[in-house]
Amino acid sequence: MATIEECRAALEQLSRNLAGSEGDVRKAAAMDRSLTCHITDLNLTFSGRLRDGRIADVTEAPGKPAAKADIRLAMSGDDLVALVGGRLNFASAWAAGRVRLEAGFRDLLRLRTLL
Repeated sequence: MATIEECRAALEQLSRNLAGSEGDVRKAAAMDRSLTCHITDLNLTFSGRLRDGRIADVTEAPGKPAAKADIRLAMSGDDLVALVGGRLNFASAWAAGRVRLEAGFRDLLRLRTLL
């Protein structure tokens, strides 16, 4: 089971990956939206803001998200680490129910470029 520190490191790596992206991926990541990532096996939620192509202002709190963010993710810590590390395909994990993604329709259309 991934630790809190490994999950935080994975989110920081994801932020760096987004910041270094180009083209359509860079454009999709440039939105300004609130974001939560609930780590189900740790019962912990990371909250932040997707802004200027990176994930900023990341905080953590126990339990499920206290507020409804624009973009909401839920998965195990191991799946987060594997996704960011390139060992797990997002579409396959989503189809298998290992990853949940909730967002408004317009945001989903923009996010598909990232996935």
